[in-house]
Amino acid sequence: MGRSLGPMMLAVVILFSPVAQAQPLAGADNPEEALAAQIRMQGFACDKLLGAVRDKKRSRPDYAVWTLKCSNGTYRIGRAPDMAAKVESVR
Repeated sequence: MGRSLGPMMLAVVILFSPVAQAQPLAGADNPEEALAAQIRMQGFACDKLLGAVRDKKRSRPDYAVWTLKCSNGTYRIGRAPDMAAKVESVR
């Protein structure tokens, strides 16, 4: 029984790793939806997505910063490769 759980546990670890969570935005057709999904996975509420804007002044080549507007709050999201997003409420 323990041997059959190995591959399944590996898949679960990969699925919920910060690397897997950071990837959806890279090739996403709708980066706003990908950002909203990511903060929801990290425990923040975004009931209805209203829009997202990249903050060019705060962003760096390896660290993208976005402002995400939801019906119930506004968030500043910092994203670096291989890490979970840094999320802070700005309202």
